[in-house]
Amino acid sequence: MLRSRLEKLFQDQLHGGGDGPVPDFTQPAGEPALSPPESISWIVFGNPVSLFIGGITAVLLELAEPKIRSGVWDHTSFRTDPLKRMRRTGLAAMVTVYGARSVAERMIAGVRRMHDRVQGVTPDGIPYQANDPNLLRWVHATAAFGFLEAYHHYVRPVSPSDRDRFYSEGVPAARLYGALSAPGTEEELNTLFGEMLPRLEESEIIFEFLDIIRDLPLFPSPLRPMNHLFVRASIQLLPPAIRETLGLQAEGLPIGAAPVIRVLGRMADRLNLDSSPASQARRRVQMTTVGKKR
Repeated sequence: MLRSRLEKLFQDQLHGGGDGPVPDFTQPAGEPALSPPESISWIVFGNPVSLFIGGITAVLLELAEPKIRSGVWDHTSFRTDPLKRMRRTGLAAMVTVYGARSVAERMIAGVRRMHDRVQGVTPDGIPYQANDPNLLRWVHATAAFGFLEAYHHYVRPVSPSDRDRFYSEGVPAARLYGALSAPGTEEELNTLFGEMLPRLEESEIIFEFLDIIRDLPLFPSPLRPMNHLFVRASIQLLPPAIRETLGLQAEGLPIGAAPVIRVLGRMADRLNLDSSPASQARRRVQMTTVGKKR
């Protein structure tokens, strides 16, 4: 049942909400990705359980920043079609990590052009622009933090050296997106979190977002309570000071829930799904290896 459900999740993810053709991660044959198959990124982004949990953590951190919150809430379909919006965001992450370099660069350039049109003013009168390098730096850092922490806590521990490797691996893609000074080590990430803390704030939009995620039809009806469990797991990953700032102290995991999520995360990690972007991308890279041996 878990295999078939995860297969469906990957297929839904690859459709990206129904916009455009389904990407083929096996093409162009032999072309490398922005990160190599032996990277920590390929491991972390290959687990759908930790990706979902870490993605929620990342969005919570993004919505805590007033300019990003206004940009996300006023210029995206999170309120009207949240599942489609999340799938599109997840698909972009898959293409960035596993897609052939030329495909990823073309996709990222398209995102940059789209963000050029996103600008406005926060309710407090502060102007914002989606391609602001400082905002992009925070978006990249929160995504990297969320995905890594979710894998570390709910799949298997990641060593300090591999954590630094993970952040370093994400820097080239971050630059393509316009985040020119993205943290390349965990120390740099912690410094950024300390700098950003005074700018973060509680908002009703954050609680609205959490309510939306809890109601998404991600699982069959008997398993629908997993939505609530995954949401609380994502909140648990927030740094304590930020969690307190956002008013989410009471939203932690119930006792005994973390081991249940770890079982699911580790089961998902052991499944070799042919439909996953990671599996497709490995076949693409191996095409060159076979060709060279001939």
